[in-house]
Amino acid sequence: MVEQVIDGDTIVIAGSEHVRYIGVDAPEVGEPFYLEAKQFNERMVVGKRVRLERDVSDRDSYGRLLRYVYVDGIFVNGELVRNGYAFAKRYPPDTKYQEYLEEMEREAKRLRKGPWQ
Repeated sequence: MVEQVIDGDTIVIAGSEHVRYIGVDAPEVGEPFYLEAKQFNERMVVGKRVRLERDVSDRDSYGRLLRYVYVDGIFVNGELVRNGYAFAKRYPPDTKYQEYLEEMEREAKRLRKGPWQ
């Protein structure tokens, strides 16, 4: 269960465990689209049960779980990118869905979403 959204690419799940979405990079506080990205993420996941999928790495240098996140069968990482709220970003060795995420970024650019308006 998602208890809190920190920003566009980090959530807190039950047990106070922080989860960082793999393959995406959302704006930080003070950057353009930060609030929009956080709010989009909140609408998708807060209070909902999510399915977490691991790639190669378990945690990042900050101790956060690294995961692909799904809610009701929807790939949250991809939706953030497709809607212009996050950029596709490679974090080797965790690149299982990177080609898909990069395709979602191209679609966001083509449709002039987020920073490509």
